[in-house]
Amino acid sequence: MKRAAIILALDTSDDRKPDTEADIALRIGVSRQTVQNVKKDFEAAADLAAFLQRKKRETPPITPKITGDLEARILALACSKPPAGYRSWTLRLLANTCVELQYVDTISHMTISRLFKKRRLNHTCLLLQGK
Repeated sequence: MKRAAIILALDTSDDRKPDTEADIALRIGVSRQTVQNVKKDFEAAADLAAFLQRKKRETPPITPKITGDLEARILALACSKPPAGYRSWTLRLLANTCVELQYVDTISHMTISRLFKKRRLNHTCLLLQGK
Protein backbone atom coordinates (compact mmCIF):
# COMPACT_ATOMS: atom_id res chain seq x y z
CA MET A 1 0.00 0.00 0.00
CA LYS A 2 2.81 2.39 0.82
CA ARG A 3 4.56 1.71 -2.48
CA ALA A 4 1.36 2.55 -4.35
CA ALA A 5 0.87 5.70 -2.27
CA ILE A 6 4.43 6.81 -3.03
CA ILE A 7 3.94 6.30 -6.78
CA LEU A 8 0.67 8.24 -6.70
CA ALA A 9 2.37 11.07 -4.83
CA LEU A 10 5.15 11.13 -7.45
CA ASP A 11 2.65 11.22 -10.35
CA THR A 12 3.37 13.99 -12.88
CA SER A 13 0.47 13.40 -15.30
CA ASP A 14 -1.72 16.38 -16.31
CA ASP A 15 1.26 18.72 -15.73
CA ARG A 16 1.02 18.11 -12.01
CA LYS A 17 4.02 19.06 -9.92
CA PRO A 18 4.73 16.33 -7.34
CA ASP A 19 5.62 17.04 -3.75
CA THR A 20 9.23 16.77 -2.70
CA GLU A 21 10.56 13.38 -1.66
CA ALA A 22 10.93 14.63 1.91
CA ASP A 23 7.26 15.75 2.04
CA ILE A 24 6.08 12.44 0.59
CA ALA A 25 8.19 10.49 3.06
CA LEU A 26 6.81 12.46 6.00
CA ARG A 27 3.18 12.13 4.85
CA ILE A 28 3.36 8.38 4.15
CA GLY A 29 5.54 7.56 7.14
CA VAL A 30 8.64 6.23 5.42
CA SER A 31 12.18 7.47 5.00
CA ARG A 32 13.29 9.65 2.11
CA GLN A 33 15.56 6.83 1.00
CA THR A 34 12.51 4.56 0.72
CA VAL A 35 10.82 7.07 -1.57
CA GLN A 36 13.95 7.15 -3.75
CA ASN A 37 14.16 3.35 -3.82
CA VAL A 38 10.49 2.98 -4.76
CA LYS A 39 10.88 5.56 -7.51
CA LYS A 40 13.92 3.72 -8.88
CA ASP A 41 12.15 0.33 -8.69
CA PHE A 42 9.10 1.74 -10.46
CA GLU A 43 11.18 3.15 -13.29
CA ALA A 44 12.94 -0.22 -13.70
CA ALA A 45 9.73 -2.33 -13.54
CA ALA A 46 8.25 -3.84 -16.67
CA ASP A 47 4.66 -2.99 -15.72
CA LEU A 48 2.63 -1.64 -12.81
CA ALA A 49 1.25 -5.04 -11.74
CA ALA A 50 4.74 -6.52 -11.48
CA PHE A 51 5.91 -3.50 -9.50
CA LEU A 52 3.09 -3.70 -6.96
CA GLN A 53 3.33 -7.47 -6.42
CA ARG A 54 5.09 -8.66 -3.31
CA LYS A 55 8.03 -10.95 -3.71
CA LYS A 56 7.19 -14.51 -2.70
CA ARG A 57 9.41 -15.74 0.11
CA GLU A 58 11.50 -18.77 -0.73
CA THR A 59 11.69 -19.80 2.91
CA PRO A 60 9.78 -18.71 5.98
CA PRO A 61 11.47 -15.96 8.01
CA ILE A 62 11.94 -18.41 10.88
CA THR A 63 12.07 -22.16 10.38
CA PRO A 64 9.20 -23.88 12.20
CA LYS A 65 10.21 -25.30 15.56
CA ILE A 66 7.57 -28.04 15.52
CA THR A 67 7.95 -30.58 12.73
CA GLY A 68 5.48 -33.37 12.03
CA ASP A 69 7.52 -35.84 14.06
CA LEU A 70 7.77 -33.51 17.06
CA GLU A 71 4.07 -32.69 16.83
CA ALA A 72 3.22 -36.40 16.96
CA ARG A 73 5.50 -36.89 19.97
CA ILE A 74 3.95 -33.93 21.83
CA LEU A 75 0.40 -35.12 21.16
CA ALA A 76 1.30 -38.67 22.21
CA LEU A 77 2.89 -37.30 25.38
CA ALA A 78 -0.19 -35.22 26.12
CA CYS A 79 -2.38 -38.30 25.74
CA SER A 80 -0.22 -40.31 28.13
CA LYS A 81 -0.51 -40.49 31.89
CA PRO A 82 1.07 -37.45 33.59
CA PRO A 83 4.24 -37.97 35.64
CA ALA A 84 4.08 -38.98 39.26
CA GLY A 85 3.13 -36.09 41.49
CA TYR A 86 1.00 -34.40 38.79
CA ARG A 87 -2.72 -34.80 38.35
CA SER A 88 -2.68 -33.66 34.72
CA TRP A 89 -0.43 -32.32 31.99
CA THR A 90 0.06 -28.57 31.84
CA LEU A 91 1.51 -26.70 28.91
CA ARG A 92 4.66 -25.88 30.88
CA LEU A 93 5.02 -29.48 32.03
CA LEU A 94 4.70 -30.68 28.43
CA ALA A 95 7.31 -28.17 27.27
CA ASN A 96 9.75 -29.11 30.05
CA THR A 97 9.22 -32.83 29.46
CA CYS A 98 9.90 -32.44 25.72
CA VAL A 99 13.23 -30.84 26.57
CA GLU A 100 14.04 -33.48 29.20
CA LEU A 101 13.27 -36.29 26.73
CA GLN A 102 15.49 -34.47 24.20
CA TYR A 103 12.74 -34.17 21.60
CA VAL A 104 13.93 -30.59 21.11
CA ASP A 105 16.62 -28.31 22.57
CA THR A 106 14.20 -25.64 23.78
CA ILE A 107 10.47 -25.07 23.43
CA SER A 108 8.06 -22.62 24.99
CA HIS A 109 4.78 -23.51 26.60
CA MET A 110 3.23 -20.97 24.23
CA THR A 111 4.50 -22.97 21.25
CA ILE A 112 2.74 -26.00 22.71
CA SER A 113 -0.37 -23.87 23.17
CA ARG A 114 -0.29 -22.78 19.50
CA LEU A 115 0.03 -26.42 18.47
CA PHE A 116 -3.11 -27.34 20.39
CA LYS A 117 -4.92 -24.33 18.99
CA LYS A 118 -3.87 -25.28 15.47
CA ARG A 119 -5.22 -28.79 15.99
CA ARG A 120 -8.37 -27.38 17.62
CA LEU A 121 -7.52 -29.01 20.91
CA ASN A 122 -7.43 -27.16 24.16
CA HIS A 123 -5.67 -27.72 27.40
CA THR A 124 -8.93 -28.64 29.15
CA CYS A 125 -8.85 -31.99 27.34
CA LEU A 126 -5.52 -32.55 29.09
CA LEU A 127 -7.08 -31.72 32.45
CA LEU A 128 -9.79 -34.33 31.92
CA GLN A 129 -7.19 -37.08 31.61
CA GLY A 130 -6.22 -36.67 35.22
CA LYS A 131 -9.72 -37.68 36.38
